[in-house]
Amino acid sequence: MTTRPEFNTIKSYEEFEKYYWYREELCKICKSLGIDASGTKQELNHNIKEYFAGNIVKKKKKASAGKKQVELSLDAPLLKCGFSFNNRMRSYFSELTGIDNFKFHADMVATWRKVKEEKDETFTIQDMLDVYYHQSDYAKWDNSSCQWNQFLKDFCADERNAVFDNKLKPASVLWGILRNSTDAKVYSYSLVEKNWEQVKEFCNVEV
Repeated sequence: MTTRPEFNTIKSYEEFEKYYWYREELCKICKSLGIDASGTKQELNHNIKEYFAGNIVKKKKKASAGKKQVELSLDAPLLKCGFSFNNRMRSYFSELTGIDNFKFHADMVATWRKVKEEKDETFTIQDMLDVYYHQSDYAKWDNSSCQWNQFLKDFCADERNAVFDNKLKPASVLWGILRNSTDAKVYSYSLVEKNWEQVKEFCNVEV
């Protein structure tokens, strides 16, 4: 495996995306570059990609508190009605769908991000409702941020790892090795075999 280099030695986004980065690391990188360091992990990755392309993503300005909002209705544009993933919108979508304890799903989060990035003033609450019912592919959630969770799940599901008392500890060690490599960020037992010396201390049987 190739050890992950320091960010300041990376010359292209293609090289950068070969490695796994935590959100906190992405925030620090963005701050050091003088670009917008707010938002989700996907947004931060986007900002860094733009940086390598020669585009500086500036810090977002907060909306004016005194700006009048459009009343909530199906044809109200998201950018003008004060849309946010808050209790007000949750209650409104609960009324629209008839679902108690309404929850926004991942594609809706990706959609709202795209609407803001593209300043799409034509996108309405009805359009967002279509996304909720999977009747629109306006934007799709990038699941790359869930790689660690899937890795841990697959590690624990492998019966060969029953030799470990606390599976979280060896899984974390192996993930750290994989995270800093250019290999695909997925679990395989070969990773355990290759790095047995680093995880055997967590084994509950004599080796």
